[in-house]
Amino acid sequence: MNTPHRKRYKKKRYLIPVLIIVLLLILRLALPYLVKSYVNKTLATIPGYYGQVEDIDISLIRGAYAIDNLYLNKVDATSQVPFLDFKRTDISVEWRSLLKGKIVTEIVMDAPTIIYVFEDQTQDSTQTPEVEDWTKALTDLVPIDINTLQITNGKVAFVEVTAEPTIDLNMNNITLNATNLRNVVRTDRELPSTLEATAVSIGNGKVKLDGKMDLVKEVPDMDISFSLEEAAATALNDFTKHYAGIDFNEGQFNLYSEMAIADGYLKGYIKPLLKNAKLVGKEDGFFNKLWEGFVGFFKFVLKNQKNNTLATKVPIEGDLNKVSTKIWPTVTNIFKNAWIQAFKNTVDDEIEFEDAENSGDAKK
Repeated sequence: MNTPHRKRYKKKRYLIPVLIIVLLLILRLALPYLVKSYVNKTLATIPGYYGQVEDIDISLIRGAYAIDNLYLNKVDATSQVPFLDFKRTDISVEWRSLLKGKIVTEIVMDAPTIIYVFEDQTQDSTQTPEVEDWTKALTDLVPIDINTLQITNGKVAFVEVTAEPTIDLNMNNITLNATNLRNVVRTDRELPSTLEATAVSIGNGKVKLDGKMDLVKEVPDMDISFSLEEAAATALNDFTKHYAGIDFNEGQFNLYSEMAIADGYLKGYIKPLLKNAKLVGKEDGFFNKLWEGFVGFFKFVLKNQKNNTLATKVPIEGDLNKVSTKIWPTVTNIFKNAWIQAFKNTVDDEIEFEDAENSGDAKK
């Protein structure tokens, strides 16, 4: 008598798990399209910009999703060069941090490109998009806090299309590794997060960036050093010819800098250095030679004759909302390098986090 009832019960017992499995499969198949739609809607909400992604890959086992070919550009841009062009961005749960009780993400970016086209970014527009608009939109694509960021084969460039010739200042082969950004591991150190980066600049210069940070604070603290070494000065000719009317026949360009920020107060310096630079070329016309000869005279007067270097040191100090360079120390440092002591072609290692901290306290 209970046989039909038992058969119906058995059918229901198998039917419910099958329905759940089918629904999960449908959800899994639809998930990439749903995420892609969310990402494209997020990019579409940035004032003054437009962008989209080509594809989304989901990996439930890793707790990750990958964004393929994300680009972003200004609505009123005259060029067709994307402002942001990220080939592949992998966003995943950082499993090792789960053991420490933190749910955070790890982002790995392959071949991201940022190209700042001067004409596109400075045009008049009815909308005035802020940097925070598109940076916030990008961080909205990450559902939880970012703890680790890795970049390989990146590129950053500044381009001025209407200059004659076109100016293209760039850094290629960028590798970057930033760890412990959300302070998953925190000791007594003031700056728990680390940042390391290398790149190749225009003129095959060697770029290196090292630093420590505390990004959890509302105004991040940091202690960073930067160096650009052995870049061919001739690679800067398009830029220097356009803005200063000079070009180089030979020489090396170096740039060194240290910056420290403590509680919103910045202290640091920028030290550009030219070595073995020659300006006048045989192919130049009379007026070009006259101007370059004038510049060359002052270069001769202001350079260190023993080391054949022309350098200055620009101190930078103040509140982050009111940072200013000190003019007179800049001028006196030119003469100091020329006649008293040549600047070393290295980071001076003289700016510490405590310097910014103490200077900031003194200004209060």
